[in-house]
Amino acid sequence: MNILLDISYDGTNFCGFQVQKNGVSVCETLQNALEALFGARPDVKGCGRTDAGVHALHYALNFWADTSIPVEKLPLALNRHLPDAVRVNAAHRVPEEFHARYSAHTKTYVYRIWNSPVESPFEAAYHHRISAPLDAEAMDKAAAKFVGTHDFLSLCSAGSSVAAKGDTVRTITACKVERQGPLVTITVTADGYLYNMVRILAGTLAEAGRGALEPDAVPAILAGRDRSLAGPTLPAKGLFLKQVDYPAEALGL
Repeated sequence: MNILLDISYDGTNFCGFQVQKNGVSVCETLQNALEALFGARPDVKGCGRTDAGVHALHYALNFWADTSIPVEKLPLALNRHLPDAVRVNAAHRVPEEFHARYSAHTKTYVYRIWNSPVESPFEAAYHHRISAPLDAEAMDKAAAKFVGTHDFLSLCSAGSSVAAKGDTVRTITACKVERQGPLVTITVTADGYLYNMVRILAGTLAEAGRGALEPDAVPAILAGRDRSLAGPTLPAKGLFLKQVDYPAEALGL
C-alpha cells in the first residue's frame, strides 16, 4: 500500500532531506528506520528538497510497503528506530497515484529572525539573529508585494537547474511578517519555490526592516530578474518547512 508520513526534524546535523554523498541526510536516516522495521528498504518520495541545516515542522513523504502493521501504529514503531532529531507524527494510507511532491497544492515556510543584540541561550540553532532594530511593519508591507504570480529569478541562487531551464515563475498566495517580542517571523505560502528562494526573500525583507530598501522597490526587484538586486541569502538554520497542503481528492478523502 501507498503510505503518507508526516514527519518533523531538526536539520542542524543533516545535509538536507535528499540522500547525498557528502553527509547524512534525513531521507537516509528514515530509510534506515523503514528497513529495520520492514526488512526491506523502500524508495521514498519526499515533498521537496530542503538544504543542509533547514528544519521541518511538518514534512510529507510517501513510500510503498507490504506490511501487516496497522498504519496508525507506524509512527510509534518507526520512532523506535529513529534518532531524537527525527520524529514521525502521523501515517495515512493514500491512493496509489499519490506522490508527496507532485500531489502537493502549496507549501508553507517560516523564517525566524531573533532581533536583539543579545542571543537567546535556548534557541540559537533555530533562528538567525540580527542585532540592528528591524521595522516589522515595513517588512510586512514589502512582503505583501511578493504576493501573486511572478518571475522569481531575482530570488534564486546561482546553480539552479530549474532556473537554467527558464522555469522561474511561481505563485505566492500569502506572505506575512509578524513580531512577538524580539522574534520576527516571516511566513510564506506558495505553489513552489526556487533554490534558496525563501532565504533570499527573508534577506530582502530584512533589508526593508532596517531601512535599506523601500517596500515599494519589490516589484522592480522582481522585474529586473537579477539576483544582485535582492537582499542577502540568510542562514539555513532560521528556516522551517511549516506545512504541506494537499487537495482532499489527492488524499482519497
